[in-house]
Amino acid sequence: MPVSIGIHDLSFATAEFVLSHAALAEHNGTDIGKYHVGIGQESMSVPAADEDIVTMAAAAAAPLVARHGTSRIRTVVFATESSIDQAKAAGVYVHSLLGLESACRVVELKQACYGATAALQFAIGLVRRDPAQQVLVIASDISKYELDSPGEATQGAAAVAMLVGADPALLRIEDPSGLFTADVMDFWRPNYRETALVDGQESINAYLQAVEGAWKDYAQQDGRPLGEFAAFVYHQPFTKMAYKAHRHLLNFCGHATDEDAVARALGRTTAYNTVIGNSYTASVYLGLAALLDQADDLTGRAVGFLSYGSGSVAELFAGTVVAGYRERLRTGANREAIDRRRPVDYAGYRELHERSLPADGGDHSTPVQTTGPFRLAGISGHKRLYEAR
Repeated sequence: MPVSIGIHDLSFATAEFVLSHAALAEHNGTDIGKYHVGIGQESMSVPAADEDIVTMAAAAAAPLVARHGTSRIRTVVFATESSIDQAKAAGVYVHSLLGLESACRVVELKQACYGATAALQFAIGLVRRDPAQQVLVIASDISKYELDSPGEATQGAAAVAMLVGADPALLRIEDPSGLFTADVMDFWRPNYRETALVDGQESINAYLQAVEGAWKDYAQQDGRPLGEFAAFVYHQPFTKMAYKAHRHLLNFCGHATDEDAVARALGRTTAYNTVIGNSYTASVYLGLAALLDQADDLTGRAVGFLSYGSGSVAELFAGTVVAGYRERLRTGANREAIDRRRPVDYAGYRELHERSLPADGGDHSTPVQTTGPFRLAGISGHKRLYEAR
């Protein structure tokens, strides 16, 4: 009998500060409806001066280690497009902060917002080869665009950590997957830039093309028919994009696209992304966390996933929710991660946005701002220095 493999546990963390879209709209002189209704965003997480993808990742993964221990974790796969080093995987810092076993492989994956799904699929392959081991998959990103640019309102920051193993307690990942890749310049960030470049309309078109292409391949691989899914979780660069994508899929498959049908499929997947903003690789799995925390009993029901990364790569796959999953949820901790953020005004946000680490190789400490369990203490000799509280 095939081994059941999937997500055994899931936890997330976000940044210290939150900027409301009302404050952004006031600065821009924009009608707040453009943000609340037009793109479906209410606020965005803003990292403190002593936070980055490592501190968020460690904060997200620490509850998994506390609950399950370290002895079975033989691999850490860190997915990000906000990499802090061209050579060293960010997960190596997390490995140290969490006190993981030395008998462990650690790697970093990159493909825009799709990377975490690649990490999940790679993890499943490792567990299938050795069902006794577990794989820690981490997606951590800081979405950053130029100030006063069209993309500014979609920024955000978060990390999701998933423990992947046999006999999962939350979600069993199914075969097959529908795959799609196209060489598109809709969103990219050259090495010499701190902020991304994006062609907004091209990105929307590329996303919809990827939805269609991934579904075509999924159907050809004898995947589930559309009507069997209880919900769909999409990558959410902004939450209204998920609605646009699902309507496109329904149209493509010849299904009705009335608002009730779309709301039933997506309505409980956008709550966390609406207030956190775009978290790139973590986005689709924040959607899963929101769905599991809020939906009526999903035991035995199929959930569809559409993971999209600009450039572009997409994957469509299904998971079945496992009996007893509600006993393993972290609903209270998830809400606390969001509610604990401190409001920042526009001037404070702008100062944090424009801040960058010195590149002179000297000794530089960072201001103590975060109240989280891990912080970036400073930089010395071009080396980042982290500390656990």
